[in-house]
Amino acid sequence: MNQPGRKVLILCYGNPGRLDDGLGAAFGRKFEQVRPQGFDIEIDYQLNVEDAMTISEYDSVVFVDACVDGEEPFRFSEVAPIPAISYTSHSVEPEHLLSLAREMFGARAEGYALGIRGYEFNSFGEQLSPGALHNLELAVEFLKKTALERSFRDALSPVPARSGKGRNKGD
Repeated sequence: MNQPGRKVLILCYGNPGRLDDGLGAAFGRKFEQVRPQGFDIEIDYQLNVEDAMTISEYDSVVFVDACVDGEEPFRFSEVAPIPAISYTSHSVEPEHLLSLAREMFGARAEGYALGIRGYEFNSFGEQLSPGALHNLELAVEFLKKTALERSFRDALSPVPARSGKGRNKGD
């Protein structure tokens, strides 16, 4: 559970040049405007193994990405650390980063995923679809409220998260 005085990392990722794939980055820019004290925001195109060291400096991390076929308007779920057999530059998953942060740096950060439902991914463009914009607004309000209440666990979506490829689009 997030408590006052704890440090939280909001790790947003996705490609803003691929329509709704840019939801993670758009979330980071919008959340920056309402960011509570103790929350840091990082925005990147994809997760990298180097992020494990950054994660180790926080008590909680929220991974924010677009979902291709996830719940509407978004899904908030817990991320459990799972070791990866190997790492490549384009397939680092949140659960693997948490595991690597624990293994390499002794991190104990709680992990959460905020998957925002997107609809248009198969073209190039720097705009979000109308449905994705709507879902983005709801996701920002949700995390702002959750941050103020300081309770990530109480805000988890009721249905268990799917694991592996396809949960978020960042594959």
